[in-house]
Amino acid sequence: MKVAVVGAGAIGAYVGAALHRAGADVHLLARGPHLAAMRQHGVQVHSPRGDWTARVHATDRAEDIGPVDHVFLGLKANSYAACGPLVEPLLQDHTSVIAAQNGIPWWYFHRHGGPHDGKRIESVDPGGAVSAVLPQERAIGCVVYAATELDGPGVVRHIEGTRFSIGEPDRSVSKRCLEFSEAMQAGGLKCPVEPDLRNDIWIKLLGNISFNPISALTRATMREMCLHDSTRGVIEQMMAETLAVAEALDCRPEISIERRIAGAERVGDHRTSTLQDLEKGKPLELDVLLSAVVELAGISGVEVPTLRTVAAISDLLAQGTAVAA
Repeated sequence: MKVAVVGAGAIGAYVGAALHRAGADVHLLARGPHLAAMRQHGVQVHSPRGDWTARVHATDRAEDIGPVDHVFLGLKANSYAACGPLVEPLLQDHTSVIAAQNGIPWWYFHRHGGPHDGKRIESVDPGGAVSAVLPQERAIGCVVYAATELDGPGVVRHIEGTRFSIGEPDRSVSKRCLEFSEAMQAGGLKCPVEPDLRNDIWIKLLGNISFNPISALTRATMREMCLHDSTRGVIEQMMAETLAVAEALDCRPEISIERRIAGAERVGDHRTSTLQDLEKGKPLELDVLLSAVVELAGISGVEVPTLRTVAAISDLLAQGTAVAA
């Protein structure tokens, strides 16, 4: 099995290193000092489960890799529309694209069934720009429950979690999903094939849609947001509105708001990825986390006043960050 990791940052390099350890033919696509370090020293993984190093082929040229069986996409979702030159040289007829993204994916209504089947979500696929680069029939969904950070170029710190749930848009348990899942498990990761991954998407989104924008607006950590009564109330309302949208779209995430917030509080003084991007002057990945759900609320006829308010304020912050970048 040949795999290319496009965007081999903290999550991508971690997955690539695990697949390499399982015996897969792995290629990492990266750039800058991070690429140079991986070329010289391999991917160094520091983890509570044990430290290890994977000597994986790394390059900044997709042409050097050629066609693969699976593309693991470690890029932020707001980079998808521009990733054509990175992905196109990797594709052959059967190549799948496994997008490890937060939020609502561009393929959400692909083979969904029901009244919205095939509908494009403008917030995540503006003008069809993402679908043009990443055809929906290639997509395998992926919900990441692992937390990693780059401690330095080529050095991945694994904080917690090893689960990467995957699934087909049409809810089938496909051969290509099983192949990738088996390789991930052989590399020491959990990779269940979920018949309806959309439920997992909404469970993960409950936290991202609330904690991520609020953390960027307040500069607060997970624990601080949970312990501040008024902020916690806003987060609870955002989660309740999100669940109402999910249910209107025939999804029933099996988790309570109380349990979701309690889990976030246990994470402690962790800064969300959106806050980290803000501090680094990077574009904020809020379209797929927040704007998409507001759009879906409009489609499904659900009132989401708190989500709309936070989305409006967050959008102004995101515009300022984009200008600064």
